[in-house]
This record gives sequence, structure tokens and C-alpha cells, in this order.
Amino acid sequence: MDLFSPLTLGDLDLPNRVIMAPLTRMRADAEGVPGALIAEHYAQRASLGMIITEGVYPSHESRAYPGQPGIVTDEQAAGWRSVADAVHAEGGRIVMQLMHGGRVSHTDITGTDRIVAPSAVAIDGDVHTPGGKKPFPVPHALSTDELAQVREEFVAAARRAIDAGLDGVEVHGANGYLLHQFLSPVSNQRTDAYGGSPEGRAAFVIEVTTAIAEAVGAGRVGIRLSPAHNIQDVAETDEADVRATYTALVEGIAPLGLAYLSVLHAEPEGELVQGLRARFGGAFVANSGFGRLTTKEEAVDIVARGKADAVAVGRLALANPDLVERWVGGHPENEPNPATFYAQGAVGYTDYPRLSA
Repeated sequence: MDLFSPLTLGDLDLPNRVIMAPLTRMRADAEGVPGALIAEHYAQRASLGMIITEGVYPSHESRAYPGQPGIVTDEQAAGWRSVADAVHAEGGRIVMQLMHGGRVSHTDITGTDRIVAPSAVAIDGDVHTPGGKKPFPVPHALSTDELAQVREEFVAAARRAIDAGLDGVEVHGANGYLLHQFLSPVSNQRTDAYGGSPEGRAAFVIEVTTAIAEAVGAGRVGIRLSPAHNIQDVAETDEADVRATYTALVEGIAPLGLAYLSVLHAEPEGELVQGLRARFGGAFVANSGFGRLTTKEEAVDIVARGKADAVAVGRLALANPDLVERWVGGHPENEPNPATFYAQGAVGYTDYPRLSA
């Protein structure tokens, strides 16, 4: 396989195997509506094999950050329609990542009267709110009935995304957010069917993913996982438990025929990740670049040796709208500017130079 060769992921046909990883950028307005700047940002990167958007909240209660876009209201959906149209006009493909923040938030951000999670266990630390830093609140532990409501919020968001013209959706089961919170025995201390054993902790993620696939078609749905990432107090330090939990999860979703499985892990060629890939049985997207940049050499090599079908690239995709052209032609890369990652406006967002300029 070649990194720059076409690839089919379920219902999605990609011209190359370089995928833009989902990256929080906080450029939506106060109401969570993506505007013209966001449309321009993603359209600039349409030559990538596929764009996965930043995490988009499926309900007001699930919003994790100021400036994060949602897919709850008609205005938000209309904004995403403009984004999808802009990307498609440039010949690209764009998938929306559906992200419920769970306990990674504050009521000053959500505008609701509570923060929710699998269990009433707060993150140790402070959260950045519009009014400054505040301690993470103790979340409300979702009841079984409330879990059904959260599941339906995910489904409704997926339908709105597809209706708005997005090519697919990605279930965010990683990076310490709600679905990931269910997977760890540290953040999930439930004693019902959604806690306790590895199978119990994997159950809600399987249910949500299944419901979304049934609603919009499995060929339009991917899922992102980050086993043993140990971020935002979602600790997964017991190797045997991690293996059992993620095996149960992947075996639970394997029969669905999803478009792809994306795994964020420092060792994508290791036994854990490759074992999950084998159990999934479908297309696999590798992402090693959280603590470090994913280089062209690494991306080319891992695909060439058949260790992944595609590679998700983050910071270099931000800094290089024409990353594929640069990599194919051996051109120099722009350097990412971390100071602008979570800022506002066009600087460090839509002003990175192209080769043609």
C-alpha cells in the first residue's frame, strides 16, 4: 500500500490515506455556531484524504469548551451545512466527530444546571471557564434512564450532521471525554450493568455506536479510541484490564461493519493496537502523534508495511493546508504555532502559507 493511493472507508472514497485528525480549535461563536472562518479553515485542507472535524457537542449539557461548535440547534446545523458545502466545493470529504465532554466541563460553559459523568467523581484540577479558572465540579452520575437519553442525543446529532451534508460521523470514545470515562475503572465506579467488569464498562460505548450506525448507516460511521492514554484523570494503568476492556469494546462493535477504527496510541504497531485492529476486522487509522509530531517518514512507512490503512495527522495538517502536496513533492513544511491553537481569529488558523503563494 502507498500513503498517497486511494482508499475506501465504508461508504467514503478517499483520494489518499492522509487524514486530518480531530483537533480542538475553539473558533465557533458564543452560541456554538461554526461561521465562515471555520468553513474556510476546513476548505483549505480539502486535498487531504479526509477531514475529521474538531469534537462537536451533541447536546448543550455535553459542551466542553468555550468556542466549541455544536450540532444541537438549527443555527448550528446551518453553519455546518456551509462548512460541508465549502469543503465539497474544493473536492474534499469531511466527517464530524461527535464529542460529549462529560465531566470535562463546567456549568459556566454548558449553561446548564449540572455536569454529567458515569459516576460522581470529579477531575482533580481546574477548568478554564469564561469567568476564569475554577475547580472541576463533582458531576452528576447518570442514571440508567438518563443514559438512554444521552444515547438518543448522540443519534439525533448524527442525523443532523448527515442532513447538513457531512459525509459521515466519528464517535469520540477517547481523550478522557464521556465515552472514554465509561471505559476506565477510575472514572466509572458504577455497580449496574454499565460498570464493574470490562464488559460492563464497554457496554455504553457499544450501545451508542450501534445506535448511531443503525440511524445513519454503518458505512458512514467511524470510532476513535485511545487505550491507556491516561489523560484528564481517565487512568487506564492495569495492562490486563485495558486489554480486556478494549477487546470487549472492539468485539462488540466489529459486527456493525463500521467505516473505520481510529486508535490514538504511542505504539500503533504494538501488540495491543494491532490486536484490536485484527479483532475489528475493518479499516484501521493509526494516530501516534499526541506527544510528538507524526512525520511524513513515519506515515509513509506504517502504511507501506501494512500496519495501518491510513494515518491521522494533527499539527502538521494545521500548519500545512496543502500537506499532501508538500509530502508528495518533498517540499518543506510550515511549523505549527502552538500559541494560536486555542486562540480566536484567523491567525494560526487560516493564514498558514501555501506552496502556491
